[in-house]
Amino acid sequence: MTLLNILLLQVDTAKALAAAATTPPVEKISLFHLLMEGGALMIPLLICSVILVYVFAERWMAIRKASVVDPSFMARIREQLEAGNKEKAIATCKSVNTPVSRVIEKGVSRMGKPIEYIEKSMENTGRLEVYQLEKNLSILSTISSIAPIFGFLGTIAGMIILFFNVQHQGFSLETIAGGIYTKMVTSATGLIIGLLAYMSYAYLNTQINKNVNRIESASADFLDFVQDTTK
Repeated sequence: MTLLNILLLQVDTAKALAAAATTPPVEKISLFHLLMEGGALMIPLLICSVILVYVFAERWMAIRKASVVDPSFMARIREQLEAGNKEKAIATCKSVNTPVSRVIEKGVSRMGKPIEYIEKSMENTGRLEVYQLEKNLSILSTISSIAPIFGFLGTIAGMIILFFNVQHQGFSLETIAGGIYTKMVTSATGLIIGLLAYMSYAYLNTQINKNVNRIESASADFLDFVQDTTK
């Protein structure tokens, strides 16, 4: 009885090994292969993603550099002006070389003129500084709008491929797989790129607003000092 059980067990094992040998391996799909299934519309989406990364990195570094402000900057300017050393105050502004220092430099250079004239000059300089910070930022806003549109075009192209395959090759999973790939891959990629572009735009805008607040705060502090000294 024991010998019979052993023989049966060996037969079952042999059958299992044979079945495993004949079972095709599970096919795995790579991210690159998945993206390639998106078709020609993946090219503009790739271009959008490259521009997105470049513009975000360039603007982030520029805004980060502009955000570096010495906490004692305004105190030093005030001390130098109280000592009557206007040239040294201007030199200090130039050495710092930030949006805040350039606006204050404009105000220092206009000292001795009516307060309204000083304020107007500083406002104009501040607007130019904000414009420099916002340069190329509209590109991110544009990408956040057009990337999903490319994805939607991919959806339409995928549906066209799907119905074409069904019409000419009959209805089966193999004939509709290509259209579904194009439809889903381009839609998902477009939405992801659009979302990343929108998040990048919102984040950089927040950082720019922080710089605007620093400029306004420093300008108000400087104008208060000018008004106090002219009384």
